[in-house]
Amino acid sequence: MSWKIATVFGLGRLRPAPGTWASAAAVPAGLAIDRLAGFPGLALAALLAAGLGFWAVGRELAGRPGEDPSDVVIDEVAGQWLALAFPSAAFWLSGFEGWMPWPAWVAAFLLFRLFDIWKPSVIGMMDRRGDAPGVMLDDLAAGLVAGVGVLVLAALAHGVRM
Repeated sequence: MSWKIATVFGLGRLRPAPGTWASAAAVPAGLAIDRLAGFPGLALAALLAAGLGFWAVGRELAGRPGEDPSDVVIDEVAGQWLALAFPSAAFWLSGFEGWMPWPAWVAAFLLFRLFDIWKPSVIGMMDRRGDAPGVMLDDLAAGLVAGVGVLVLAALAHGVRM
């Protein structure tokens, strides 16, 4: 079961770029969760994915320090849902009840992939840990930075002064 969770039931076997495929699949799933259960549901889903991810990746990589198999993509799902949770929270707090508008989820996807691949600063430090928690932590950090980035871009686009 831990391998099924770590690979998101085989999604990690898609080639090329399994992390991008997983992030791309996480977006419509996250949008559906957001539409059906709002921000609280999406936040809970992100926390659940992260918790299951830490468990599954820990089991699968036990005794294999330094490994981050490309098949393991639960970290991308958790990080992508975290990035989506930021605009979801903003819309939820404003009382918006429709589907999340496309600029928000496109920005969350693009920024998450950028930070997950580029791995600047703390994101890279987490990735270089070389252990199972590091596999999850770098993507969660990328999701956090991407989520904040989406809010900054929205503020700039809508003329909000910071």
